[in-house]
Amino acid sequence: MSMLTGFKNFIMKGNVVDLAVAVVIGTAFGAVVTALVNKVLMPFIAGLTGSPNFDSFARIDFNGNFIEFGVLLTAIVNFLLIAAAIYFVVVMPMNLMIERRNRRLGIGQDVKEESAEDPQIALLTEIRDALTTRSQ
Repeated sequence: MSMLTGFKNFIMKGNVVDLAVAVVIGTAFGAVVTALVNKVLMPFIAGLTGSPNFDSFARIDFNGNFIEFGVLLTAIVNFLLIAAAIYFVVVMPMNLMIERRNRRLGIGQDVKEESAEDPQIALLTEIRDALTTRSQ
């Protein structure tokens, strides 16, 4: 019975539940980002360039084997589009919301460096100095 209790305790830990929630939300959010890139941004690029991807760009036949630099270029462009979408749709608005909330609550305003030294650092400095003078 203690094995089942241990398993239950493991599952009920906050970090396991938080991780499960993060995976589910991340998967759902991945679908949103994929839709944004595939159905909005890539068609826009296709309208500009005439092709939805760069797969046929710089394709070289090397003894019957095709070296396809365009596939790499498509992957790089997709990565940059996804990174830009996440930054501009999630990170930037979230940072603005946090900044506004902090301003409203007065968090982070009038932050002054503490002139008083940390007592632990002062104690460690005294110990170091005492050991130095003792060893001389």
